[in-house]
Order: sequence, then C-alpha cells, then structure tokens
Amino acid sequence: MSFLLRFLKSTLLFLKPANARIPPLFTCKAVFVKSEFKNYSYIFLGSLFLSFGVVSLFIPNALVTGGTSGMALLGHYIFQLPVGVLMVAINVPLLFLGTKYFGKHFTVRSIIAIGFTSLCIDFMVEYLHVSALSHDVILAAIFGGIAVGIGLGFILSGHASAGGSTIIAKIVASKTSIKASSVMFFIDMLIILSIALISQNIDLALWSMVSIYISAKSIDMFLTRGPSKKVVHIVSTKIEKLCAEIVLHLGKNGTIVEGDGIYAHENKRMIFLVVENRKIPTLKELIQKVDNEAFMVVMEASELLGRGH
Repeated sequence: MSFLLRFLKSTLLFLKPANARIPPLFTCKAVFVKSEFKNYSYIFLGSLFLSFGVVSLFIPNALVTGGTSGMALLGHYIFQLPVGVLMVAINVPLLFLGTKYFGKHFTVRSIIAIGFTSLCIDFMVEYLHVSALSHDVILAAIFGGIAVGIGLGFILSGHASAGGSTIIAKIVASKTSIKASSVMFFIDMLIILSIALISQNIDLALWSMVSIYISAKSIDMFLTRGPSKKVVHIVSTKIEKLCAEIVLHLGKNGTIVEGDGIYAHENKRMIFLVVENRKIPTLKELIQKVDNEAFMVVMEASELLGRGH
C-alpha cells in the first residue's frame, strides 16, 4: 500500500507543470488511506486472535469472557445458536446507537471488526472444526484470556471495538450519575452470575472471572506495556477544542496548565490528565484530528490518590 501511494505521488510530480502543486486534498486522502489500511490490518489480526481463543479454549470448556462477547457465549450455551450470529445480533444495533458517542469512522471500523470476528468464529467451528487446545479449565482460562486480550488489544490499536458493552455504559452514564466503568463492571459480574446459575458450577464462574481479569491485563500490557493508567501531557494551540473532544469521547476531566516556552518565551497552554491504557489509541486519534501539530507526552502513573482514584 505504501509503495502504491509513493508511485501515485511520484507520477503526479512527473506529470504536473513546473509551477503547479499537488492538491492538498490528494495528500490528505493518501494519509487517510494509509492510516485506515493500518487500522484494518490491526483489526483483522486481532479478530483472528480473538476468534481462535474463543473457539479453541473458551467454548470447549464452557467459559465466558466479559462484555457483549460474553453475552453471545451465554446465548450459545443456553440456546445452542452460533456464537458469531449472536455477536452480530447483540453488538451491531448497540454500535449504531453509539455513533454519536464515538463518531462515524469508529463505528464503521467496529462493525467490520465484529462482523469479521463473528465470521471467523463460526467458520472455525462449522467448517475448520478447530479442536480444543486443552480441556483443562485452568489452562483454558489463562491462555484463553491471553489470546482474547491480545486480540482485543490489536482491535483497539486499530481504533475500533469488538463489543457494544461500552455503548451501554456510555448511555447509562450520560443519563445517570453512575460511572461508565461501574456499568461495565456490573455487566461482567452479571455474566459471571449467569454462567454460575446456568452451569450449576461455581468453579466455571470463578475461572471465567479469572479469564476476564487476565484479558484486561493482557490488553493493558499490549497497548502500553505498563501500569493500567498513564499520565498524559498535551501541548497544543487548540486547547479549548481539544478539551471539548476529550470530554465528549473519553468522558475525562483534566487540568489546563499555563506556561512559557523556554526558547522564545511564548505563552504555552498544556492539558494534564490521567487516562486508562485502553483509551490511549482513541486519545491519539482525537489529538491528530484536532491538531496534528500538538505535542503529547505519555508517562507511567505508579500511584494515584485523591478524587476519583
């Protein structure tokens, strides 16, 4: 793809008059195509990891994961319907509802991620007949959690989502005083309780809880290879617009810091905020959209104290 873009650009340079310039629109489209190609590469790779973990480790051992993927697995165990079909049926309507919270491009990428993941899961089950890697529930919970976490990490790196539980959390948080993270935790606990009641096996519920925890930690390590939260400093000339986007899409509060540049002593304004690892890719995308000349520094947060922490 990068070779094709370079070829097209060099061809335009050769054909254009000496005093002409390549239209800025072409350059913008080329950058957009390259960026989207990278995003979808991550999405497809992540879908394969996620699908393989679900088919080869979770389903054979009747384990569940968190979010709407866990709901689809519950539906499969109860009604014997294909997991992929249930994932599409649960997630796609939620993503359409959440367009105003996440934007059109994120929604489209997420629908494609869910569609491809669903297709891979059902194809592996119905046609490839992928066998279980292990029937030991402990190994399945650990390595299934890692595989699902890596898959979700890839998908998040592609600026997409593989589940609509985030949409539910955002909608509830916008209508009530309940935090989105609390809603997502409640959804996961409801799934765990359901698998315990359905299977009449508390061990499966507990190991499912372990797998959800391992998946979350795997996502954190995949995205930033460090603690679960980061301290972010952003220097920009478009602070107000950037703050509005951060509050709208991430639901985060931060602090604006006034300062002076060292070299020219010009006035500088900086945003200081703490962000979860999994939201770092979304934050980067917001910054690039609002001000592609902004300066961003991400640091590890070893300990957090005070309001909200």
